[in-house]
Amino acid sequence: MHPLDWFFACIPVLLAFVIGVYTRRYVKSVADFMSGGRMAGRYILAVASGEMQAGAVVFVAAFEVFSKAGFTMSWWGPLSAPVGLLVAIFGFVIYRFRETRALTLAQFFEIRYSKKFRLFTGGLGFLAGILNFGIIPAVGSRFLVYFLGLPPTLHFFSHSIATYIPLMGLLLSFTLLLSVSGGIVTVMVTNCIEGILSQLFYLVIIVGLLCMFSWGEINQVLVAQPPGQSLLNPFDCANTSDFNIWYVLMGIFGGVYGTMAWQNASGYNSAALTPHEGRMGGLLGRWRDMGKNVVVALLAVCALTFMQHPDFAARSQEARAVVSQIENPYTQQQMSMPIAVAYMLPVGVKGLLCAILLMGVFGGDATHLHSWGGIFVQDILVPLRKKPFGTRQHILVLRASMIGVAVFAFLFGSLFPQMEYVVMWWTITTAIYVGGAGAAIIGGLYWKKGTTAGAWTALITGSGLATSGILARLACNNHFPLNCAQISFYSFLTAIAVYMIVSLLTCKEDFNLDRMLHRGEYAIAGALADQPSEPTPPKPSVWQKLLGFDDRYTRGDRWIAGVLLGWSLFWFAVAVIGSLWNLVSPWPVSAWSTYWHITSIGLPIFICVATAFWFTWGGIRDIRALFRHLREERVCHTDDGTVVNHTNLDEALPTEKKFVPN
Repeated sequence: MHPLDWFFACIPVLLAFVIGVYTRRYVKSVADFMSGGRMAGRYILAVASGEMQAGAVVFVAAFEVFSKAGFTMSWWGPLSAPVGLLVAIFGFVIYRFRETRALTLAQFFEIRYSKKFRLFTGGLGFLAGILNFGIIPAVGSRFLVYFLGLPPTLHFFSHSIATYIPLMGLLLSFTLLLSVSGGIVTVMVTNCIEGILSQLFYLVIIVGLLCMFSWGEINQVLVAQPPGQSLLNPFDCANTSDFNIWYVLMGIFGGVYGTMAWQNASGYNSAALTPHEGRMGGLLGRWRDMGKNVVVALLAVCALTFMQHPDFAARSQEARAVVSQIENPYTQQQMSMPIAVAYMLPVGVKGLLCAILLMGVFGGDATHLHSWGGIFVQDILVPLRKKPFGTRQHILVLRASMIGVAVFAFLFGSLFPQMEYVVMWWTITTAIYVGGAGAAIIGGLYWKKGTTAGAWTALITGSGLATSGILARLACNNHFPLNCAQISFYSFLTAIAVYMIVSLLTCKEDFNLDRMLHRGEYAIAGALADQPSEPTPPKPSVWQKLLGFDDRYTRGDRWIAGVLLGWSLFWFAVAVIGSLWNLVSPWPVSAWSTYWHITSIGLPIFICVATAFWFTWGGIRDIRALFRHLREERVCHTDDGTVVNHTNLDEALPTEKKFVPN
């Protein structure tokens, strides 16, 4: 690391500290700490939630997948795009959840089902969440040890310790300060500003990589793969296990089934100014992701080229020596690309990437700490108490819970020998909760005949199958016939069937969805109206209604959603037509190389440039609006997640004893 690199690396640390100090003054209630007072606009949601997917561990996970499958996974990716977009346009789950005004998912479960179900799901979600999060600080810190050129071990007298452990403790401590200072307000604003900077840094890194590596050099490495393990041709990868078309198809189903079920970013789920703003935040986030994706793909192919192409043999010799010194075979494989990236980047560019990694670590880990610490308090302690916490006491307990999550992550990351691919570990630990919770969420929000008994059996069945799968893979040393994605998929199907059957057998009275969603006669007077910004919105056509464009979509919203949907449908058609073409007349390797050069490198770069300026403007606008709303808000101290008789506490009190909530 050159002094210039260290200068760039210090930017996110100083920035996060200043924001943490400034935003603390805006937290006046539990709703502020947990959900930003429900005052966030679409751009701050899109940028901030996306930044938690830009940490060091996310790059490691992406590198692992690329080293196995190359560009071939990207061929099947467009099959999921239209499905995901329609889910986002309709606001599937997200819209109705925001209408419930619940601060956490388990709070919704008490409103819809029972307090006991809330307690159980809160505990199960918390357990699955901290297990899922447990490897993230460790993997990210290990990446940074090699990226920064630190020694793998530190020696204290006669004792030695892996360097990533104290580094992990340092990063977790700073991240913890962020999450406890102002809750989701601090985390969200920090993530948004860091996300804006990251988008601009991406452009510099892209230019640097394109100047260092030619596509001809990259192509020579990509084509030099054994038969059946192509990194270019998706129809010549029969010997590629785990990451193939079946992985993608199961992921599509799981993505819809588990919409918003996983609570690693629970604060964002309830922070939207209106349900429609939350829906638009999800849509806009898909545009922004393209910038990060092209950087990850470029870094991956350049790292492979750096390590394998003869033109870079002399420069990569030291990197290969560092890789060979890692004793654990799994760690050696996992860290090979990060080490290559550390040695191949020039001065300045390396510092910018380090800043991106650190900003992602702060953004991702702080969001996890806030989510899982908040879930423990909101969905376990709050329902158990007979008397609600006072506001100051409640926030103090939330902060203490986040400290506990950080301590667990440090101990787990220091002691647990992770042997799964990162994405596979995330998949199976997510399924511990989502396996059964997905059915309870969708059925609870959309089906008036869904019952508490159906939710209990679905949760126990789906989660039980996922947990059994983890134990089976551990017992078989990861040689179990089903991988983590397959175990998760079968647990989802079983939970859906059980929920429907048991609910139909036990339903005695239809549930009042209008009351839960505050619709019709149950609408809250004085609350922020979920209305479009245009005074006279255009009436949606029949086709627009079929696509989910209701009267809350402004003309600009329809353009954003329509163009994104058209883009996705175009690439969906390319994937379908191209697949049929290759079954009749296979493309040569040169055609696949050209295709990926254009679609995975060229086009995304132009999108990255456009979104960098677009989301910078939108993010700054929404941050200013958030602070304005928080200054002007009427604080409702009873809006703390407590539920009474299937109703939020602040709604159950007489009107004269409360402020009308947003």
